[in-house]
Amino acid sequence: MTAEPNVAPAAAVLAKPAKRQRGPLWFAWRRFLANRAAVVGGSVLGIITLMAIFAPWITPAGPTAQAFLTDALAFPSAQHWMGVDDLGRDFFTRIVYGARVSLTIGFSAALFSVVIGIPLGAAAGFFGGRTDWVIMRVIEIFSVVPPLLAAMLLGALTGGGFWMIVAIAALFGWVQVCLLVRAQIKAFKEKEFVRAAQALGASPAYVIRVHLIPNSVSPIIIGFVLAIPLAMMLEASLSFLGVGVPPPTPSWGQMINNGMNFMYFYWHLAVFPTVALAVTVLATSLFGDGLRDALDPTMKAR
Repeated sequence: MTAEPNVAPAAAVLAKPAKRQRGPLWFAWRRFLANRAAVVGGSVLGIITLMAIFAPWITPAGPTAQAFLTDALAFPSAQHWMGVDDLGRDFFTRIVYGARVSLTIGFSAALFSVVIGIPLGAAAGFFGGRTDWVIMRVIEIFSVVPPLLAAMLLGALTGGGFWMIVAIAALFGWVQVCLLVRAQIKAFKEKEFVRAAQALGASPAYVIRVHLIPNSVSPIIIGFVLAIPLAMMLEASLSFLGVGVPPPTPSWGQMINNGMNFMYFYWHLAVFPTVALAVTVLATSLFGDGLRDALDPTMKAR
């Protein structure tokens, strides 16, 4: 009598679920975690952002409340972690609310930079020719104009203000986003799926919106993140020069300018906002660099 073939192993192999394929986002996340500087920068930026969001619950008074006049110019202590300014306002409160102003301006300016840079970069990369030539000449004009000097002029003419600083920062921040999107669109417009869509009668606007922009998400995110510290530095510079966020709204640049009058003795009034600005800009830059390397690892080889 012949033995029946053992079909159990074959059945087990067939029943075994297929190994899940890991997508590009998983590998990007692994590359990001391998970058210690980027992880530290992202963690610090996250802490600062949370402090800015929950500022009313972690500060002893409002940012403009002169609640400690009897302790004016007091040095850092257990009661006032960063001391008190010359007008009796808790300095830690001013620093935290200053983070809210800087981050809001940074994120808003970066968002508007993306809104301006994406369509211009897509048009330059896809159509080429005269369209690309005109947009590149505009980029060259903005590239040779010193942003700070132009921002000082515009701020002095308009009187500054929150949204005016956002507009000025976005006016100079869109260039990098436009160049990144342009390069990505030029690399993808000759791909087979784009040619197939065009062969089926898809309009240029449809091809750009449906096929090319979704494949340019990585440079768009990179441009967005890298535009944030530039906007924050521009806001601090304008506020330091007196044409930025008007008082009494707390701004790190404004606080540094005010602290310069007392820095020879009341050192904390200039040191703490300077350190806060430097740490925030550095953390955002490290996070942006790590994000760029994770989403586009070929950048290291260029």
